[in-house]
Amino acid sequence: MSDNTLGEFLRSRREAVTPAEVGLPVGGRRRTPGLRRSELATLAGISVEYLTRLEQGRDRHPSVPVLAALADALRLSSDDRLHLLHHFKAADGAGRLVGPCQGPPAQTVRPTVRALLDRLEPSPAVVVNRLGDVLAHTDGYERLAGPIGLLDRRPPNLVRYVFADPRAKAAYPEWDRIADERLAGLKPGVSRNDPHVEHLVNELTLAVGVPFTDRLATPPGPPRRTGLERLAHPEAGELRLAYETLGLSDDDSQVLIAYLPADDATAARLDRLTGRHPGALRAVSG
Repeated sequence: MSDNTLGEFLRSRREAVTPAEVGLPVGGRRRTPGLRRSELATLAGISVEYLTRLEQGRDRHPSVPVLAALADALRLSSDDRLHLLHHFKAADGAGRLVGPCQGPPAQTVRPTVRALLDRLEPSPAVVVNRLGDVLAHTDGYERLAGPIGLLDRRPPNLVRYVFADPRAKAAYPEWDRIADERLAGLKPGVSRNDPHVEHLVNELTLAVGVPFTDRLATPPGPPRRTGLERLAHPEAGELRLAYETLGLSDDDSQVLIAYLPADDATAARLDRLTGRHPGALRAVSG
């Protein structure tokens, strides 16, 4: 079995794309199926020589921006982008994604924080680390987030769900605003050259492409600590949720996000969703 999986993947996708699919004129006899190397190289903004080395396995360590440009030029589907990420890691990319560490993100919470979550039932509440990984949550949050698919992956991640899961756009009627807010929590780590944040950014750059990288390139703003989220829940219907974000450590590497109904209709729907008696969750305003 060949160990040039990345190069073979790129060549197979190049040969599967027609010039018309990428806006190039069709004409004349073509000696190769799909795109010529020169055509793909021009579309991706790289040299033909470098593309040749990648396909032949003579260069197995392309940068994430180069692979993202190739994915965009080839109009790769979401599934193909995930395959590209897999082949990149197989070509020893995974070892280079995370460099010398600034402390790894926490994956556990203190017992006192778990006790606090217990006291917050039936309210939806979740604890996340600086990557947006879900570390702990209330049963109320599981009933809220489970049906929209947010908890399906291990570990669940708020940023990855919004950008890489197609169900997110149906779940969040104001998806653009939610995407910006999720990314705002990640950008401080980008500015600090946090290698663990860089790992997630590289993954989403390859898996999502322009919808992620364009937002990443905008000037960073402070993450919002409080606000309102609209959620189109498949079981409860339209929900308007007021949230508060509470830091659990000096550097906010862990935060607790608690949700409360923002109107009486949402309060009643959350009561039904959590199986509590009417009035268990009161609407907040202001």
